[in-house]
Order: sequence, then structure tokens, then C-alpha cells
Amino acid sequence: MKVNRLFLSVCLLGGLMCATAKAANGVEGGGVSATLSLKVPGNDARQYPLTFRQWQEGSYAGVADEPLPLLVNRQVEDTDRGTRITVTLTAQDDLYFNYGEELATGFRHDDCQFYMPGFWYRRNLRSPQEAPSFHTSDSWLVRDDRLSTPLTAAFDEHDGQAVAVARLDDFGCDALTTHEEGEVILSGQTSIGYTGFLNRDGETVLAYGFPYREEPKTYIRKLTLAPPVQAFQLLRRGESLTLCWEVVRTEAADFSDCVQRLWEYSYDTYRPQPVDTPYTPDYMKEVLSNYFVQAYVPGQLSYYASPEMRVATCDNPDKAEVGFVGRVLLNAFNALEYGEQQGRADLADQARSVFDSYLAHGLTPAGFLDEVVYTRQGKSDPVLSIRRQSEGVYALLYYLDYEKRHGRKHPEWEKRVRALLDMFLRLQNADGSFPRKFKDDFSLVDATGGSTPSATLPLVMGYKYFKDKRYLQSARRTVDYLEKEIISKADYFSSTLDANCEDKEASLYAATAVYYLGLVSKGEEYDRCVRLARRAAYFALSWYYTWDVPFAPGQMLGDLGLQTRGWGNVSVENNHIDVFVFDFADVLHWLARECGEQRFAGFAEVISTSMRQLLPREGYLCGMGKPGFYPEVVQHTHWDYGRNGKGYYNDIFAPGWTVASLWELLSPGRAERFLE
Repeated sequence: MKVNRLFLSVCLLGGLMCATAKAANGVEGGGVSATLSLKVPGNDARQYPLTFRQWQEGSYAGVADEPLPLLVNRQVEDTDRGTRITVTLTAQDDLYFNYGEELATGFRHDDCQFYMPGFWYRRNLRSPQEAPSFHTSDSWLVRDDRLSTPLTAAFDEHDGQAVAVARLDDFGCDALTTHEEGEVILSGQTSIGYTGFLNRDGETVLAYGFPYREEPKTYIRKLTLAPPVQAFQLLRRGESLTLCWEVVRTEAADFSDCVQRLWEYSYDTYRPQPVDTPYTPDYMKEVLSNYFVQAYVPGQLSYYASPEMRVATCDNPDKAEVGFVGRVLLNAFNALEYGEQQGRADLADQARSVFDSYLAHGLTPAGFLDEVVYTRQGKSDPVLSIRRQSEGVYALLYYLDYEKRHGRKHPEWEKRVRALLDMFLRLQNADGSFPRKFKDDFSLVDATGGSTPSATLPLVMGYKYFKDKRYLQSARRTVDYLEKEIISKADYFSSTLDANCEDKEASLYAATAVYYLGLVSKGEEYDRCVRLARRAAYFALSWYYTWDVPFAPGQMLGDLGLQTRGWGNVSVENNHIDVFVFDFADVLHWLARECGEQRFAGFAEVISTSMRQLLPREGYLCGMGKPGFYPEVVQHTHWDYGRNGKGYYNDIFAPGWTVASLWELLSPGRAERFLE
């Protein structure tokens, strides 16, 4: 059997401090407790609390009140970094086991905010009770592979102290099970353990162990909590398994500072490297351009199909979406620019037909963009959103600027875009925020401000293109709102339109918004933008994987060799990874230059290379129906969007935004050129 090596050490970030071996080991002063669970197939598992007895310097034996068929040895060694604790389990008989530890933090549970990267922020109170949150329980254990870094942390706001536990391993394998809940026996070896936090009589306890457990619920699909699960792995007589974790202690000024320090720790610990792929940016665009050809639908309203497309066939549904998961106008701009660069008149002509048809038939009576149009029925969704409107105007301004640079003018589109931006000014609230959703008569459907940063981008671009300072002032007010209500409070939520929860896109859009304002700013305002963008960027980065999740044999993504580092989890509700990045790599490179922080540039390269891996091409379709239709819902953990589960895609997807996101990633410097 493979021997895993894991490490448990206690350190202070920014200045490592050793704890005594006995205190870290829970031998003196409490601290750490352990439990061994053993299962005989067909019977309920039995739990055995363990105590640790020293048998030589730095070595401890875990013992229970009765003899066990498993030897538990904990080796404690002080290092320059802290205290390394290695736990070795040796079977004296064939057995199925689950091993867990709990670390008492000394923090009052009511004083704590919690952090599990890419899954849990503060108390997840923006999430509904149907998803993991404090609305359901104040204690949670989850699988390692739900997390962008297999780490859990408690931050005591009262005294500015944080304690985190990180799992270290080579994470080389996973195994299938026949059940999703209860006590389950693994079909083979796994690298997936668990971590989380518990309320023990008012004190916060960090819990971790192997193999995985999930309590009080497991999260199996969107807004669907299920009964808890505990996995058991076979260890045969005479075989040993070595486990370890690392405990991190740090001081932090606030929760944002805590996230920054722990992301820096995660990057330095897991050291994610760029993924070696044969796909150059030029080749990526060549293959992705097949989407422009195959997804183009001519008609009174010409568009590129995207939402609710079937993975198996990639046939075009009769639904056009201007932003969000459709990105019709941004794809049209990309197709136009690429078509003219490559001498492909077909792409350029189709792209122009999209812009022309939206000018003629894609606007509401008030002059907003028709966001979601059901083309066969000739109907459109009456509910509008600041995000889709912003993404549409953003694409239109790139189009108009490109055309102007090539000596072509579109006065009617310019008039319409100015009218749209003027309506943005009318929608903006006194505090600088924008309502998330509204109707054509300006009545509000969702007044929350989580989508506000999406409006900053076209406002800054509109200021530059039209030289209208009203748009710049409006953009500044959005950043005032972001600083006061979003960034300073570390409250990034509901930027994505199909969920109401903490999500990656809120922090990513916030960082990108202040980046755009920074590009047209000087002096103190510029310095402020750098500071705010950096603060938001750490939250966005925390959603991106620093490690490679293992898959079981037979799970397609594992069989394809997918390495998850550099991919981002989506939200608390939608627990899958995707390629949402757009301008974010440019933001990271900008911050690397301005802040002298090379971790940003290093991880931008990880993102850029890793997100090329699942390119569907002839003879290597990666489970997609057509070349170039890049996958969207990449299910990397025990969760599904409705179909198929870990290692596969959902049965429907929206490739319009994935192609647009990758295209922008592969077209660095766009914003800087536009705003120069």
C-alpha cells in the first residue's frame, strides 16, 4: 500500500514560532484529541477515543480503553518551521478505519469567523439554508476536495488571532463508493480526507481526519443537503499508512488580512506550478473559433447560442443571452477582430450581422439591451440585470473603439450606448451602488448591490470613449460603495445571477472594477485603486485551486489527466470549477508590478496554462459534442449540477461565456490599450 506523508506543525505567519511538542500534541494542556472509528462490514462502526502516551523523545502512542487491532504512532519533531507531527497507522488485522483529530483553539465560537477556501467565508450567511451555512448549523465537516486549498481556519475577531489546519499530501488517488450517505466503505484507496470546524461547548474546535467525513449534512447538488457521510478505508494486516496536517497560527488585523495571509501561506506551501500543455494561445484561438462558426444562428436577431446547450450534441437552442452565460456581443467582437486578423471573412461578416441585428431588434422600448431572448417565440425576459447590461455595453464599447481605430463609425450605436450609460446614471443609488435586477420601467426586482462592480467597467470605458466625465464620476461612486460595503467588510456576494450566496465572481469583479478605474487615475486615487484591488484580489484568488484534486479510475476528468490547480470554484451554491477569469490575469500582472508581489504573476501563469487543458479538438473532444465548445460545469468533487457527478460535466452547459473568458485570457492587455 502506498504510504502517504502528511505534516502537522504549528507556526506563526510572518515570523514562525514553535509550540512545545507536548502542547501541540495534546499531551499537556488539552489542545488535541483523537478518535479512531472501526467498521466491520454489515455492522455499525465503533468509535474509540484515544489518548497519547510518550514512549520515547518525540514519539507518542495512541491508546484506547481496550486493545485495538491498529497501532497509532505520532512522531513529533521540532523544525525551523514549527512542530512536525506525523501519524502512522499500522494494522494488526484486516480492518476498515476512519481516523480523526480535533484541535481546541481557545476561541469563543461566537467571536469567530471561518474560512475554508473556495467554499466557506465568515459564516456563509449570504447563502440560503439549503446550502452549507450557519443558517443550518454552526459546525461543519467537509471533504478536502471541496476546497481550493485543503485548509480550514477560525479567525477570532475579538483578539485578531487565527488558527488554521492544512492538509499536505501528494493527493494521488481516489476511490468510488456505492452510497452517498451514512457509513460507506471505499472501493479502493483514496487521498481525500476531511476538515472543518465544530462548536464544542462554546469553544471553536478545528477538526480534520482521514478518510473523508461530512457533517451535519453532505452537499450533493444545488440547494440539496443530504444526510451525513463517513468513509472507511481498508487497511490490511501488516500494512501502514502515514498521515499528517499542518497547523498555522497568525495574527490578522481583520478577516481580509486573515484571508491574505492564509492565501500567501497556501501558495508558498503547495507551490502550484504552470501546467505543461501543448496548446499555444494561437492554437487555442484557432480551435475555439469553431464555436463562432457552429454556434452562430442567423435570423431577425442573429446570435451565438449558449445557454441550455446539450453537451452531447452542442446543438443550438433558440435562446440568445447578451451577457452572463451567453456573452453574445463579446463573442461577436472577438469573432470580428479575429476574423479580420486571420482573413476569415465568414467570421467577420457573421459578427457584423450580430451587431446590426441587435441595433435593429435587440433593444427594449426604454433602450436597454434585450438580455434573454427566446427567438422562436419572439419573447424576451422582462427582468433585466445590471450585470448583463454592463457586459453588453462593455462589448459594444470594445466594438466601437475597434471600428473607430479602423476608420469606421457607427453613430447610431454610439447614440444608443450613450443612452444606455445615461440610464445607468439614473439607476445608480445615492450610495453608489446599482440594483442587481430591475425592469424596463426602472422598477426594482432585486435592490441588493452585489453586482455593482460589473457596472464600473463600462462606465470607465464610456468616460474614455465619449470623454464624458459624468461616467467617470459614476464609476468613482461605485468604487466608494465597493470600498465601504463590499471590500472593507469582506462581503463578496451575489454577483453571479443564478445564485444568492458568497461567490467568486463578486470578488473578481470588485478587483477588476478598481483596476479599470486605476488605469484612468493618478496620484492618491491611483494608490487607492491599487490598495483596494489587491485586497479584493486575495479573495478572488482564494477560490482558485492551489492543488490537484484526485479522481477515481473511470471518472472521465481523471482519465483525461485534468490537473485542477488554477481552476476556480464557483460559489457556495454551485460547488464546481470553471474557467471564469476574463480580465483577472491582467489584474494580477498589474498588481504584481505595482505591489512587487510575484505570487500574483506566478499564479496568473498557473491559471493561464491550466485552463487550456480541456480544449475539445478533433479526435480529442474531452466529452464535448463539437470541437471548440469549451466545457462549463466541471464537476471536481462529490456534487453535481443535476447530472453525472464528480469527474464529469452536467448534461447541459453554456459555452458562450467559457469561450469569451478564455479568449480574453489569451488576449492580454485589452483594457490597458483601450484606456491608454
